[in-house]
Amino acid sequence: MRILVVDDMVTMRKIIKTQLTKLGYTDITEADDGTTAVEAIKIAVSSGQPYDLIISDWNMPNMSGLDLLKAIKSTAEIANTPFLMVTAEAEQKSIIEAIKSGVSNYIVKPFTPDTLQEKIKKIIPNPVK
Repeated sequence: MRILVVDDMVTMRKIIKTQLTKLGYTDITEADDGTTAVEAIKIAVSSGQPYDLIISDWNMPNMSGLDLLKAIKSTAEIANTPFLMVTAEAEQKSIIEAIKSGVSNYIVKPFTPDTLQEKIKKIIPNPVK
């Protein structure tokens, strides 16, 4: 399973990548914001190896996770790509906005590897690692 982790904080990307690796996922790409993620997604799609899951922070410079989500949902080839939003935003209004935009699931920082695994299994019931 190919996973793209998008977060402007290198420490958070490393934490998520470490947790994913401990869960058995090895094909993980990192992007430091939504614009970098869009470029990585374009390359992946054009190479015939699109991402199977995108895990993105909400608050980032240049392009937020919500804007990235909207861009993905509006692109036919990747519109069905599962998208897990990771954020410190726990307000009901933010959650509703993400759901309306098509987010697959939502995880609030800080979180444990078990919580991450649970959220992934809800999005992709039988993930191939």
